[in-house]
Formats: sequence, C-alpha cells, structure tokens
Amino acid sequence: MSAPGAAAAREGYAIVENAALDARNTFRVPARAALLAEVHDARALGAALADVRLRALPLLVLGEGSNILFTRDWPGAVLALAARGIETCGDDGANVRVRVAAGEHWDGFVHWSLAQGLCGLENLVSIPGTVGAAPIQNIGAYGVEVREFVAAVEAWDREAGRAVRLANADCAFGYRDSLFKRTPGRYVVSAVEFDLPRRRALRMGYAGIADELAAHGVAAPDAPSVAAAVARLRRRKLPDPARIGNAGSFFKNPQVRAGLAAELRRRHPGLPAWPADDGREKLSAAWLIEACGLKGLREGDAGVSEQHALVLVNHGRADGAQVLALAERVRAAVRERFGVELEPEPLIV
Repeated sequence: MSAPGAAAAREGYAIVENAALDARNTFRVPARAALLAEVHDARALGAALADVRLRALPLLVLGEGSNILFTRDWPGAVLALAARGIETCGDDGANVRVRVAAGEHWDGFVHWSLAQGLCGLENLVSIPGTVGAAPIQNIGAYGVEVREFVAAVEAWDREAGRAVRLANADCAFGYRDSLFKRTPGRYVVSAVEFDLPRRRALRMGYAGIADELAAHGVAAPDAPSVAAAVARLRRRKLPDPARIGNAGSFFKNPQVRAGLAAELRRRHPGLPAWPADDGREKLSAAWLIEACGLKGLREGDAGVSEQHALVLVNHGRADGAQVLALAERVRAAVRERFGVELEPEPLIV
C-alpha cells in the first residue's frame, strides 16, 4: 500500500490510496478508505467502476457525507461524484425541466432554482448534501419531499453495466426511501432531472412557517420568503454541521398502526401524530426521545443535541462507535417506554 494520500489520475477521475475520510463526513469522525475514486466527469463513471483497482473491492458511494456514520475504516473503495453542472432542458411555460449533476450542492441548487423564479423546493432549503443523494434518501422537510419534483434519475447500473434513466415511477419512492436505497450498491446516481413549476400553492401548514413569516412582517409570502423562513427555523432548531459534527435527524419518525398510535395518544396526550401510508400514523421521534429525558444527554463527546432531540452530535473527539452506542441507548429507552422501534436515517458503516 502506498503512503496516505498517494494518487493516480485517469481521464475524468482520480484514485487516492489510503484516503482519510474525516473531512468527508459531517459527523467528522475518523475513518479511512483503502481507495478513494473521485469522478469529475460523469462520462468517466463506467471507466472508473471498471478500473481493476476498484473491481476487486467493496464499493461505497459517498456524496458530502451528510447522511452517514463511519464506525470503522472502510476496507474497500469509496466513490465520490464531483461532477457539477445545472442546465435547463425543457420549458412548457408552466414548468421547467432542469438537469442537475450529482455533485452539485443541494442547497446551492435550491437557491439557484429560486433565483430563476421557480418554486417547489423552498421548503427543502438548507438541507446539507449533494443533489445525487437527494433521491436516494427521498429527502424531505417541512411537509415537502423531493420525489414530488423528480422527473427522472440518471444512474450507472452496475448489474447491467450501462447508464440508465429511471422515470419517477420507477424510483419506488417512499418515506425516506427509494429503489436506490433498497438496492444498495447497484445504482450510482450521476444526475437528477427535476420538473419545477413557475407557480405553485405554497406549503405553509407545517408548524412554525406561518408564524415565522408573520414575525417578519411578510403579508404576501412567495417562494423566496418561505425559503428564508424555513432557513431561519432550521438554524434555530438544528445544530450547524460546520460548528458541531452531526448528520441532521438521526432517526426516522416511526410509522405505527393506527391502534397503537391511538393508545399512545391516550396515554400521552401531547404526542404529535400525522396520517401516514397504508392507514398507519407517523409519530414524532423527537418528542419520544425528549419524553425519555434524553435531550442534551452526553456520553463522552457523543451527545444528543440540546437544540433538537432528533440530532446526535459529536462534541469533538467522539468516534463513530461511540456515537452508535449512544444511538442504541436512545433506541432502547424509547422501545422500553413506548414500545416503539426507532430506525436510524443515516447509513451506518
């Protein structure tokens, strides 16, 4: 093995041996990869994946590392899509088709869309990560999910050995879920196509948005003002990964059968719940965690955020195993008190 950081370049991509991943995950936990392949041109994706050095190793696709927890070094290859670019490729007057390279920063794209007079993504402002990761997780916030605007996803199908274009219906989107998440390792997203409207009814029913707009004297809100309100709410509620290591919401809001939800609300009248898929109800994971007295808990440098009980943080020197141990303690406490199983959102390596 070469010295840490030793690199070899090919047309459209570069490979680094024994690569540090500390700065490539927002938890900022220490980890290394045997190989790191950074693809700067999506046309080189097939060649990079066919590279003999990568073919023999397990592969992990990594964006900005905002939805992953490393509990150890990765013994295989990490593939990072660094290709950038935004282009319009259709306009019927009411909607604009926009193609965005996987390596684009998500929040930057949201602001680009607003600057073009397009709407729909305003509730998804300030979410960390890349555009390529957005459909994998089906990111969502403040009553909106990205699947509502995805027209198609372009990807490299590793099983078929070719580039594919999957329409929205083929992506099998669900709550924080998709075909890509359910078939890990098969698809490498290279670009996403969005249909963004010029006009659309604003989503302001989520708690806090209307009050935030009113507090700033916004009497006639538009998409940019809703985005600004959501950004302010997120800054107050969620710790900034640039200041303290975290991956945003660590647990999904659990979806339970209606009977259990009714029983829990009877016993705990303050428990927030919303209708979910298949007649189930979605419960607030943050409320459950806080009700267990765990908000602000700290074990060494691993902690539950004082700002938001749904966020686990690295106060400085925690490693991934310590963060995971804390997560398991939180899950056990919620399970014991409420009989509800919390499921982690981030990929845990």
